[in-house]
Amino acid sequence: MTTTVFTGLGVVAPNGAGTEEFWSATLEGRSGIADITAFDASGYPARQAGEVRGFDPAAHLPNRLLPQTDRSTRFALTAAELALTDGGVDPGALVDYDMGVITANAFGGFEFTHREFAKLWSKGPQFVSVYESFAWFYAVNTGQISIRHQLRGPGKALVAEQAGGLDALGHARRALRRGEAKLVVTGGADSALDPWGWAAQWSGGRVAASGEYRPFDRTASGHVPGEGAAILVLEDADAARGRGVSRVYGELAGQASTFDPPPGSPRPPALRRAVELALAEAGTAPAEVDVVFADSAGLPALDRGEAEALREVFGAHGVPVTAPKALTGRLQSAGGPLDVVAALLSLRDGVIPPTANTDDVPEEYGIDLVRKAPREARLSTALVLARGTGGFNSAAVVRTYDH
Repeated sequence: MTTTVFTGLGVVAPNGAGTEEFWSATLEGRSGIADITAFDASGYPARQAGEVRGFDPAAHLPNRLLPQTDRSTRFALTAAELALTDGGVDPGALVDYDMGVITANAFGGFEFTHREFAKLWSKGPQFVSVYESFAWFYAVNTGQISIRHQLRGPGKALVAEQAGGLDALGHARRALRRGEAKLVVTGGADSALDPWGWAAQWSGGRVAASGEYRPFDRTASGHVPGEGAAILVLEDADAARGRGVSRVYGELAGQASTFDPPPGSPRPPALRRAVELALAEAGTAPAEVDVVFADSAGLPALDRGEAEALREVFGAHGVPVTAPKALTGRLQSAGGPLDVVAALLSLRDGVIPPTANTDDVPEEYGIDLVRKAPREARLSTALVLARGTGGFNSAAVVRTYDH
């Protein structure tokens, strides 16, 4: 059976543009959450976000792409370039149909679309950019990455809110295992920090008005939205070895997705089922998992439900749990892949990043939440979880790879 491995990582995050910059900030507890600068948020109940500040797209992209791309697509293209470079991938030296792109996106081109709608309403249709025809679309990141790097293999786009990014990795793994490609650029990107996008997020009822994102804390009152991209190169291990790859970050050993029953159903939530399916696919027993990167919604009911699922699988305090996204906010489709990046670097460095802001974890949660400072540990297997509004659940198992 084909083994799929991560050979390149690319990150554009609120607390670090670049993989090592993000990782250093995560271990040091440097937050990317602050008052919004992208627009005047003073009239909104919530005014803080994980915003990527100081990002100059012209420093990363050709001028021709700037007028036709939304902010989220610029993040995706930049992260993809970083991942390919990190993985030592020269697309021109490989067969184009052997390389695919599978990404996730939850908002589409929010900022681009709302800017063009403003022109439509205030000036007329003749002032609307012709690029609006595709810049808004959920599949645009997959398409733009494919076009820029001539990756003509399998291409997909997934929409499952926060869970979508892990789903994209799972689809990439299946494409490699079926022999449809030898290399897939995969992950997620999202941004919706404009007045309309902010109103849409606030109206969902899950954003913390205080601007304090406290996963699993007794005082948790919601999450803080963020923006960014995490793109990874996932590759058939034999193909990677054949092109002379000397560094592999780890293996994507298993991934599974489930969907919760409707409200009022007697059936239980399906997060536990996603965990069990992912572990089974990886051939991994719960006792072999060294750390869990939690979804950590930041709302008591949702945190309690996740804690319950972890207790049922691993036992009370059975495995260290962490939520580094407390430093970035929830990045929607980029959130799961960003946690996978953090998990792979944890395995590499033998350290679990802490969960910021959380002080008081209810004893009944029964979880061993890593707080205040990084925890050194011998690590070989990590579980990454993500949930999306509406019932999406996704789980991924990553582990070290000895080649």
